[in-house]
Amino acid sequence: MKPILFNTEMVKAILDGRKTTTRRVIKPQPVKFVEVSNGLLAGCRCDNLYPDYGGRLIKCPYEKGDILYVRETFCSAYDGEAYFYFADKCTNREQKKLLDYDDVCWRPSIHMPKEAARIFLKVTEVRAERLQDITDDGAEKEGCNDATSTAMGFPFVWDTTVKKSDLSKYDWAANPWVWVISFERCEKEGSVS
Repeated sequence: MKPILFNTEMVKAILDGRKTTTRRVIKPQPVKFVEVSNGLLAGCRCDNLYPDYGGRLIKCPYEKGDILYVRETFCSAYDGEAYFYFADKCTNREQKKLLDYDDVCWRPSIHMPKEAARIFLKVTEVRAERLQDITDDGAEKEGCNDATSTAMGFPFVWDTTVKKSDLSKYDWAANPWVWVISFERCEKEGSVS
């Protein structure tokens, strides 16, 4: 089981069933791709796959069949016996009173332990493409609603997920190579929910 980070808006989209795909920057950025036998892609810095001649295999961090646990902004209560999630802050009335206190110490998703995870995803497909190759259907699978098409909303959404220091390399305008990772919700053990 591997972790994957999502911001609050994307967690809400997963919970609503609107998000079934995510795009992640390929690092290092390849010059081109050549398909290899296992169905994944290898990034090359030249016209061949031989490392001695400038080729380099770039392995996707996720593979078809992997189970991922979603890391999201959270807090713990009752000495770690209960977890609450920022994505639920305004939606779960029973938790609303606790979560509205100013002294709740929200912890960033990067610090979420596996045992606090409530969302599990099974990877169904992995492929590589240029960021700007996304279609309106692809944007919808990314969690964008009908009013947010690739031409309007997805570039903005994408750019808000890139670190400020990396914007010139990985923003929409740079059109980087990305892993396109499709998934479905599942139980912790891997059965589809």
